Amino acid sequence: MTAAIRVKPTAATFKLRSQGKGVAQAIEIDGSQHTIQVDAAPVFGGHDEHPSPIAYALSSLISCSQVTAQLVAKDLGIQLNGFEFDISADLDTAVLVNGSRNGNPNFEQVAIRAVVNTSASATDFQILQAETERRCPIFQLFQRSGIPISNHWSIRA
Repeated sequence: MTAAIRVKPTAATFKLRSQGKGVAQAIEIDGSQHTIQVDAAPVFGGHDEHPSPIAYALSSLISCSQVTAQLVAKDLGIQLNGFEFDISADLDTAVLVNGSRNGNPNFEQVAIRAVVNTSASATDFQILQAETERRCPIFQLFQRSGIPISNHWSIRA
């Protein structure tokens, strides 16, 4: 008897491949015309010609939050007319750069500030933020890795 493996009908598979030299890398995304160029600052052995993996990780967090918020807003029947995000994160580089056996190579904390242009009620806005946090895969990736996240959203009417 043969067993068939069934993938969830809601599952999406993402495939990427890369080529690189030193710390610079070009990443191609299957099914897309886009290429992600990555480098690092000189202190990390790079030439700072492209964003770093750290910058991409943090930009993924805020951009995925915006995409997810649009999906949640549609479900709630509210209109979102624009976003402004500020993000900061503390990273102890002792493990990454110096190879220390002590410490944590993960972010020590992440702080997000979002200003959303919307006419949503205060109650709907609170639901929007909570549901965005719950449904956003990148937010959950950060949160479930144990990073303390301060996530403050406000309305710009």
